[in-house]
Amino acid sequence: MRTEGTLVFFCGKMAAGKSTLATRIVERTGAILLVQDEWLGHLFPDEIVDVDAYRKYSGRLSAALTEHVGALLGRGIDVVLDFPANTRRQRAWFRELIDRTGPPHELHFVDAPDALCKAQLRERSRDLAEGTAWTTDAEFDAITRFFEPPSADEDFHIVRHVRKVPAHV
Repeated sequence: MRTEGTLVFFCGKMAAGKSTLATRIVERTGAILLVQDEWLGHLFPDEIVDVDAYRKYSGRLSAALTEHVGALLGRGIDVVLDFPANTRRQRAWFRELIDRTGPPHELHFVDAPDALCKAQLRERSRDLAEGTAWTTDAEFDAITRFFEPPSADEDFHIVRHVRKVPAHV
């Protein structure tokens, strides 16, 4: 048995393909997958109505899971966190996990242009009820203004996935 698991996490704009990539990695490696949207939906239903509420509740969730994720990694279990690492502030939690437990890690940066993300957002939102939050181009633009790609000075092992806009989009 390995002495430490690998921590895998993601950076990329809304609808860039982070969750799809997370699922593929889990299928390939057998890692434990924790999905922030699922946890927030179960723990704080109907409470995440804007960016400030998201920050509040996602921060609580991260704090609650820190010891648990560290324990899994310490037991040699690979952990894939489908939690956004889209800003320096969000990546600080992942840095804390890495510094506490010292696991190998991979920050998968899904580098996708806005046009592709918006097309994918429209596709995944197509069958949702009108007025569903976080589904419009305007909401994409509002969220994306906070996006900060990872930089070398953050000292993460970055795996970059460059996506291009297909001709049909």
